[in-house]
Amino acid sequence: MLARDRLREQVVPAALLDATAPAGMYLLLPSFSTPERLSSGFRQGQGISMFKTGQRIGREQRALGPLLAAAVVLGLLGLPMAAWLDLRALSERMLRTQASEISRIIDDMRGFYGSDVVGRILQGSGQAAAVHNYRDVAGAIPIPATLSIELGKRISAHDGSVKYRFVSDLPFRGREPHNLDAFEQNALAALRSEPKQSVVEVSGSWLDRHVRTAAPVVMGQVCVNCHNSHPDSLKQDWKVGDVRGIQEISVVQPIAANVFSFKFLLAYFALAAAAGITFIVLQRRQAALIRGMNRELGETNEFLAEISMKIAKYLSPQIYKSIFSGQKDVVIATERKKLTIFFSDIKDFTAISERLQPEDLTALLNEYFTEMSNIALKHGATVDKFIGDAILAFFGDPETKGVEEDARACLRMAVEMQRRLEQLDSQWRQRGIEQPFRARMGINTGYCNVGNFGSDDRMDYTIIGAEANLAARLQSIAEPGGICLSYETYAVVRDMVRASPLQPISMKGISREVVPYSVEGLLGELAQRPQVISEHGKGLDLFLDLEAMDERSIERAKKRLAEALLALSVRAKPT
Repeated sequence: MLARDRLREQVVPAALLDATAPAGMYLLLPSFSTPERLSSGFRQGQGISMFKTGQRIGREQRALGPLLAAAVVLGLLGLPMAAWLDLRALSERMLRTQASEISRIIDDMRGFYGSDVVGRILQGSGQAAAVHNYRDVAGAIPIPATLSIELGKRISAHDGSVKYRFVSDLPFRGREPHNLDAFEQNALAALRSEPKQSVVEVSGSWLDRHVRTAAPVVMGQVCVNCHNSHPDSLKQDWKVGDVRGIQEISVVQPIAANVFSFKFLLAYFALAAAAGITFIVLQRRQAALIRGMNRELGETNEFLAEISMKIAKYLSPQIYKSIFSGQKDVVIATERKKLTIFFSDIKDFTAISERLQPEDLTALLNEYFTEMSNIALKHGATVDKFIGDAILAFFGDPETKGVEEDARACLRMAVEMQRRLEQLDSQWRQRGIEQPFRARMGINTGYCNVGNFGSDDRMDYTIIGAEANLAARLQSIAEPGGICLSYETYAVVRDMVRASPLQPISMKGISREVVPYSVEGLLGELAQRPQVISEHGKGLDLFLDLEAMDERSIERAKKRLAEALLALSVRAKPT
């Protein structure tokens, strides 16, 4: 009991020592393995190691708590903030690029206008004319189509992201032919069939995107008059609304150039990845520590299981169960209860022990105690102790079925014990035991003090009181193989047995005279059970176990008993 108390004090939830310890973790305190209780110093070191490991995990979890909270807050706020900052930077970059391209295009248009329009007019001596081959005519300026073609060449000549082309499959004679690619050919055909539709092509690779859009060049009345009357026109049946060609705008945007526009998001993801890797590393480290602790706990649990099994050999199962389940505390405390006390003793044990060798006596006594204890546990008795060859047991604590049922269970137990002894008597004789054990049993019902008696370092769960002494006295006046009851017990079980009163006895500590009752026979259920007939004497060795016999054995026994009776009758006749 004391050892169990030490066990329960030392194996405790880690949360009692460290509020941040993982749920379900238990620690073995180092004081468990004291030199006077256990011989293994390894268990002490193991307990200290587990305790320190638990403290370390607790400290890490306390430190990780605020960090995890901060990481969650930053994760919730950081992503939208990083996205907003990057979108603002990307918008600014795109606006700067667009402004730069527009400025370049305007500069190209202004330069072309200054050199090829105003400059040529100033160089001319007469009236200016608008012709398609304006460079061949002094003072001439380009017509709109020529203006568009020349502007396209100037704008596309730069290594910029925006390019412009004015193309047609029907240029004037003498003009450089336009080389149309597949997109331009398809766009021209599509717009001639439906001028109002939008023609767009998107292409590119993983590193850039290329967008091309085509718009129709629609013939107006002035253009129709010019083209239909001009000798260099390849087609002279134009109509207003016809699509002569297309003007194409091509925009190239490298993706790589905008990657660093998302620097805040990249920084956010880098920090998130670093935090995730750190968390995983810490979790794996803690998992390794917990696995190690679980392994040590498994070894410790096996050790504790071995210890508990050994301790159980020294305790009654009811006491063992109540202590290990926490129903009873291991403290010096008693209570007064009405119990049914059983006391048995072996007749002439001293003489038997003188005849047997110590080894044989020990084996025989242990066998006797084992058989009697099994029967006691079967009926629910609390086996208090073995006193030499005597057995002290009681009913009513820590488990009880009521005073009346406890007394009945005790009587059933005593009857079964005596029957089992009759069976063992034959077995022992066959093994060469000349004088097997015969027990006397006493049963009394009364109030006793029951609980833990002793000191803080050593205690015993037992009963004390005059009623316990009375049970021992009743045993002493019982016949060998018999059962003696007090009146208090007999009054409860009188419907189960036939018993006759004996001479009243007096006992120290009991003011009244006590009338013992010797059990002579059984009634009801007990009487209906098969019995064992056993008789031994000089020249006589009789044993019948009616419960174990089958029909064939019964017929054989009848025949042998008839032969024995006939032989006894012949022996008894006078010669």
